[in-house]
Amino acid sequence: MRKRIVTMKDVETAPGVSSLGTTAKDSLPGLVRELLAALGENPGREGLQGTPERVTDSWRFLTSGYRMEIGDVLNDAFYSVCYDEMVIVKDIEVFSLCEHHLLPFFGKCHVAYVPGKKVIGLSKIPRIVDMFARRLQIQERLTNQIAETLMGKLRPQGVGVVVEARHLCMMMRGVEKQHSQAVTSAMLGVFRDQQQTREEFLSLVLGSSRT
Repeated sequence: MRKRIVTMKDVETAPGVSSLGTTAKDSLPGLVRELLAALGENPGREGLQGTPERVTDSWRFLTSGYRMEIGDVLNDAFYSVCYDEMVIVKDIEVFSLCEHHLLPFFGKCHVAYVPGKKVIGLSKIPRIVDMFARRLQIQERLTNQIAETLMGKLRPQGVGVVVEARHLCMMMRGVEKQHSQAVTSAMLGVFRDQQQTREEFLSLVLGSSRT
């Protein structure tokens, strides 16, 4: 099977959406000050005076996926093309927040699909990844959401998604395993039904990521 493989060096990453409701935005700095005080810090000392506002801006960006609409992300970037071989966008950088500890996890996402009647603009795939990564997440759900969204909106013959990530909640605390990595996958359509297609995808993305 012929492949079209794109790395993230070739694709523009998605800009974040930083809008947040005025009420929620205004309440966050005060909550951060309360948190600092509860931790035993003095929120008024010189080094922390601007921290509540900076934390607010950071969290607005890191959770901006909640305020993204899939229709706006895709922007009707579907094209009728006579192409029925595998398309892969690999090495998409992923940064998200573990919903259990509110600590980051980060790594790479690899996405493949076999087109049906249409293909999607290549930059839309990392934009979909960002939309779901910029939320409170678990890696398993993130992987499924990316795959199911592509399958539902593009209607290809199949979708395969692999996420490889390191979790700071496992590295900095808890079991403190600094070199551990979680790998999750979601296989739909021909990627689930056809072993050859699935193995070809996995060998291309996982084999190269370990070199």
